[in-house]
Amino acid sequence: MPQIFSIGPYLVFIWVNEGKPPEPIHVHIAEKRPVKNSTNVWITSSGKCLLANNNSKIPTPALKNIMRIIETRSKEIILTWNSLFGNVSYYC
Repeated sequence: MPQIFSIGPYLVFIWVNEGKPPEPIHVHIAEKRPVKNSTNVWITSSGKCLLANNNSKIPTPALKNIMRIIETRSKEIILTWNSLFGNVSYYC
């Protein structure tokens, strides 16, 4: 799974086996290593974040901070997604 970046013990990554066609652009967040049932965050067309789920049970203050960083680095995430899947669609 391509890791985009880490924030403390948390990895922000893309799960490459998303199916065909891939879901709208989103990232997974997990502590220490990528896991399939991790926290998911949608990236909107404006570069903002929407929490899809918090399966990793990341504490709220840490998750809010991670989401702020994801928003700041959304262009990097979009470029990485496009290089992996060849296109980008948005949840909203």
